[in-house]
Amino acid sequence: MTVRKTTGDVRSVRLVTGFCSVLTLGVAGSFPTGVGSMGSNPVPLGFVFGSRSKEEKSPTGKVQVDLSKQPRAPEAPKGRPTPKRSEAQTQRRRASSAPADRKEATKRQREARRADLARQREALASGDERYLPARDKGPVRRFVRDFVDSRFCIAEFFLPLAVVILVLSMVRVGSLQNIALLLWLGVIVLIIVDSIGLAFRMKKQLNERFPNEPKRGAVAYGLMRTLQMRRLRLPKPQVKRGERP
Repeated sequence: MTVRKTTGDVRSVRLVTGFCSVLTLGVAGSFPTGVGSMGSNPVPLGFVFGSRSKEEKSPTGKVQVDLSKQPRAPEAPKGRPTPKRSEAQTQRRRASSAPADRKEATKRQREARRADLARQREALASGDERYLPARDKGPVRRFVRDFVDSRFCIAEFFLPLAVVILVLSMVRVGSLQNIALLLWLGVIVLIIVDSIGLAFRMKKQLNERFPNEPKRGAVAYGLMRTLQMRRLRLPKPQVKRGERP
């Protein structure tokens, strides 16, 4: 029994000694050469802590922040031209009058639209050229309106005659219905003939008075005005009947 116990203890000691030697070799191989020895070429400490020391010594970040916070010299260039006084005042007015939110902007647009419509209605009644719609502005359109308003046109009686003819056609009397039909045809022919003559005269006057002005659509504008009764015309007539423009 004594021999077996001694043999087992020897084997255990050998195993522990071999494991320790392997562990020692592995740890020693993981370090660079000369770390643990006192040779002639020792490894400097900066090799291990070099990155941290460089980051601490580099002042680039602080310099950039300090440069950005430094005030600009008066003689140094700004990089952009100095705006004029009027432009600066305009920008300040826009900034002060800019709406705070979308509801305020919509409200202001609605109020501006209402104000424009009110000015247009007043201009249509008074004939003020500044606030008239685009289709009624200009000396050519004004002359066409005055040319039409100064004459009797059959087309302006079209609506009342149409009502009379409609009433006569609804009566169940054969003779009245025939009269209404003939009257309707006669009114249509008279309006066409009168409109053709008015268009020729209007075009001639426009060519004489406004040779260099654009006259596109002016004749059609005048013929459409003849279909309206004088009291319902907009803009309001500015000349009397028989008064030549």
